[in-house]
Amino acid sequence: MNIIRNILNSRSSKDGNFFLELSKILDYKPKNKELYIKAFTHRSLNLKDDKGNALNYERLEFVGDAMLSAVIASYLFEKVPHGDEGYLTKMRSKVVSREHLNELGKELKLIDLVVSKIPTSNFGNNIHGNLFESLVGAIFLDKGYKKCDKFIFKKVIKPHVDIETLEGKVISYKSLLIEWCQKEKKSFDYNVYEDTGNDDLKHFSVKLSINDKVISKARATSKKKAEEKASRRAFFVFQNEITKVF
Repeated sequence: MNIIRNILNSRSSKDGNFFLELSKILDYKPKNKELYIKAFTHRSLNLKDDKGNALNYERLEFVGDAMLSAVIASYLFEKVPHGDEGYLTKMRSKVVSREHLNELGKELKLIDLVVSKIPTSNFGNNIHGNLFESLVGAIFLDKGYKKCDKFIFKKVIKPHVDIETLEGKVISYKSLLIEWCQKEKKSFDYNVYEDTGNDDLKHFSVKLSINDKVISKARATSKKKAEEKASRRAFFVFQNEITKVF
């Protein structure tokens, strides 16, 4: 495919030997090179194949996400025989959380391999996790489940999955706080409003009330971040009570 060859040529001239660097991460030589090229091609290039299908990493993300969930689920099922469905689901969510996947992508410096019309400095933080998922998807489609399982075990499970540590890890203070409020029959309210400060970026402020009393306040560049920050602060106010329930 000419488009694929052109991308490969541009990588070679810009970044040195793309597949040499990739092989250091994979510990093997890719068989279907087109998959790995797609895995690091950003949608901003607006590339399509001969049939008009998009050539970028987003579909591979879908596959990688599924494979990560399957491999982690299988590992937890064997490792924690006493864990019920709810426990195993929460533990898996902690391993494959967006925050953790972003950390894995950064650790492997995957952003150095991406080709895009957008400067990498302009990407949001989630680009790192997206690339990690797309790489996992490419590995599965190229080498199958066994090789994919081996890669995930080496890069994710062995260095980062400790059951005891995971049990105490909170991936969303907002979700935890809401669940606690519901169990304890407490009312809660996130009053979010646009903050017209002097910042270049738009900010949002939030007041978190529990049982009609303001418990915490926070400010961030998005409503979601502001709510999470306020929830974290509220968590530490009620930490002793919350940990008794969970």
